Amino acid sequence: METESNLQDLKRKFDVIEKKLAHPSHLSQKEFINLSKEYSELNPIIKIINEYDALKQEVADLDAIIKDENSESDIKELAREEFLKKQKVVLPQVKDKLKLALLPKDADDSKNVILEIRAGTGGNEAALFAADLYRMYQKYAEKKNWKFEPLNISNTGIGGYKEASASIHGTDVFARLKFESGVHRVQRVPETESSGRLHTSAATVAILPEVEEVDFKIEEKDLRIDVYRSSGPGGQSVNTTDSAVRITHLPTGIVVIQQDEKSQHKNKAKALKVLRARLYEIERQKKEMERSHLRKSQIGSGDRSERIRTYNFPQSRITDHRINLTSHKLEHVLKEGELGEFIEALIAHHEAERLVGE
Repeated sequence: METESNLQDLKRKFDVIEKKLAHPSHLSQKEFINLSKEYSELNPIIKIINEYDALKQEVADLDAIIKDENSESDIKELAREEFLKKQKVVLPQVKDKLKLALLPKDADDSKNVILEIRAGTGGNEAALFAADLYRMYQKYAEKKNWKFEPLNISNTGIGGYKEASASIHGTDVFARLKFESGVHRVQRVPETESSGRLHTSAATVAILPEVEEVDFKIEEKDLRIDVYRSSGPGGQSVNTTDSAVRITHLPTGIVVIQQDEKSQHKNKAKALKVLRARLYEIERQKKEMERSHLRKSQIGSGDRSERIRTYNFPQSRITDHRINLTSHKLEHVLKEGELGEFIEALIAHHEAERLVGE
């Protein structure tokens, strides 16, 4: 953790920023934006430093009462109890909280995301489950007041999705959804199953940080762009112009298809947004692997080769296998997007791991 003098330096720096922001007319627009960003990043840290300083003062005051020969014995006893509690329990907790606040943040946490869901093993059941997951994240986004914009949906014709993607915009979207990447498994009896046999199906979720062109440049020479007519389920024509776009990134072989918009220009822009996010994620994963090569936990690695969560319908049970968290509120989670319990637990687990790793 930072030294005591460094903590006081941070407080002084915060005071200077606060005073400058009190007179915005003296600042250029760029200075105001940069200082506002710095202020919002420092503000929660300063609150914890102030809490830490106040607690240390309390401990010092209690220690003085204990050592004061003029203090009455019952007052000393109360002070001793409070001193031990603050010294042994509260102070270490606040220290950990401060240590965590001072750890470098994931640079992508504040980014918007591209959500991609693909049906895996399980045929029609997997496609129906993929559609369930898509709606679950849509409901969760609504609860968080995030903007959820569908990008591309490949229907199976029976209410399932072979694959689907969406753009989600809001506050700290990636920070809250990044642990959703992975294989999600469902266990239920299909409506078409007359014998009542339990089927296991899977779908893959990818949460990709959305990046702007200025942050991640794609070379035009690396792209092959094909245009063709959009088609809906069952081969029916969606429109009569060549508005669908397929972009192939030649160096990696990644293909992105976008046909939901009637405008070729809009489809191309959306396809490039998805491609940029996928390529950025590959680079991000490489860096993450380099940084945490020895870390065994799946959390934060984005490793989608292992199942991360199972949704068991007969027992109305959801289990997250990474943190051994089980909930029996399957309907609320899957149908209403009540994901908060899992997301909060995953974030807390990840933060605990970061503290141990420091």
